[in-house]
Amino acid sequence: MDVFSSFDPLFSLSGLVVGLLVGQTGVGGGSLMTPLLILLFGVHPATAVGTDLLFAAATKSVGTLVNGRNKTVDWVVASRLACGSIPATALTLVLISSFNLVNPHTAAIISAVLGVALILTAVALVFRARLVELAASRVDRLTRRQTALLTVLTGAALGVLVSLSSVGAGALGVTALILLYPRLPLSRIVGTDIAHAVPLTLIAGAGHWYLGSVDWSLLLSLLAGSIPGIVIGSVFSARVPEGVLRPVMAVVLVLVGGKLVF
Repeated sequence: MDVFSSFDPLFSLSGLVVGLLVGQTGVGGGSLMTPLLILLFGVHPATAVGTDLLFAAATKSVGTLVNGRNKTVDWVVASRLACGSIPATALTLVLISSFNLVNPHTAAIISAVLGVALILTAVALVFRARLVELAASRVDRLTRRQTALLTVLTGAALGVLVSLSSVGAGALGVTALILLYPRLPLSRIVGTDIAHAVPLTLIAGAGHWYLGSVDWSLLLSLLAGSIPGIVIGSVFSARVPEGVLRPVMAVVLVLVGGKLVF
């Protein structure tokens, strides 16, 4: 099937809206795009997750190039995350391959995992400062070896979560890095998280493609709208108070996550 003949402007419009929100809030597209595809457009959960993973790989590659040029990526930390996430992603994909992805029970499991991931993302958005405050004294007691090990384990957890739901590489990843590396500037934490998300989402997306759960025409339509949306949203991000946007986004994620779980 010709992906260009199946181009859908409605999906591009959705990509534009999500791109605007991502550019302004910094929340990962998976937190918004995947539930939108499932709940509003009726896309099968497995297809929504697989397509969104490649969508994220494409958009975050651009972000990584920008952050790399600006020297806001800590490649050592990104490598530690990848040491955990890539094997965990591969193992998760192997386990997924043993299930029938179009089975209603599998769809229900994916929706439930996605819902929980959205609720966790909302918690990370609202209580990030409080979590950092609570963890500050304990993190200072960690040795470099312990910090490195916890970073690898964090990567493994993100690998499993992202492979199943396409959510987690954004707000959850940034929050975890803030907890583990409180002295690292926020710009480098965000840049490192984006850089790590590229191989993670690319490998997970390629696995879903191999399993047949990627819709290429849908992917093309989403990218056509989201890329300019992210650029526009980033330009105007300073004009909208973060203290207003993040709580609103958190409420939306909790409501959507609750609907997917229950």
